[in-house]
Amino acid sequence: MSALVKSSLARKWVMALSGLFLVVFLTQHFVINITSVIAPDTFNEWSHFMGYNGLVQFVAQPILIAGVIIHFVMGFVLDYQNRKARPVKYAKFSGNANSTWVSRNMIISGAVVLAFLGLHMYDFWVHEMAYKYVENKPEDPTRYLPELKEKFVDGWRVAIYVVSFVLLSLHLWHGFNSSFQSIGVKSVKKGDSLRKVTYAWAVLIPAGFVFIALFHYFNHIS
Repeated sequence: MSALVKSSLARKWVMALSGLFLVVFLTQHFVINITSVIAPDTFNEWSHFMGYNGLVQFVAQPILIAGVIIHFVMGFVLDYQNRKARPVKYAKFSGNANSTWVSRNMIISGAVVLAFLGLHMYDFWVHEMAYKYVENKPEDPTRYLPELKEKFVDGWRVAIYVVSFVLLSLHLWHGFNSSFQSIGVKSVKKGDSLRKVTYAWAVLIPAGFVFIALFHYFNHIS
């Protein structure tokens, strides 16, 4: 096997594993955020723990940031390599006969999701770092829910969240299958239980985040 092929396979492995790692984080993030709807006190408690636990802040958080960077860098690299290896476009485009819209536009949906992550980091992470390390404000275990609600006051911001999570769902719909194939799970075929579960997850988790944003927005304007 040539060094070029090995390098390409290694990048696909890194892309797949970093993507699956981010899926775990997204699930954990959703579990915490949904409590803002069903159990506000629990949301404050869990958010305070995540915000002040040393293991989370100084070990898990840097690993997460590294995972995000690695995943998106590998995504852009692989997309560039694929386009370079196929300089001539399909002779005749015939819709899904060649590939699905999602698979052809993973780089677009990924770029939009990346831009959304930038907004999300600005909304929450930058604010949290400023609160604790710049302004040196005292701990307040009850501040998290009001801060979350404040982010969903403006309709334009909620619209960005909704569109971003719709694109994330499409990104995950194709990304799950690609990730499993990249790490050698060949049995992920149409109709398989694993594929059904991943497709359900790709729809339900982003839909859950959309529900959270809309819930707080409409509760604010009502």
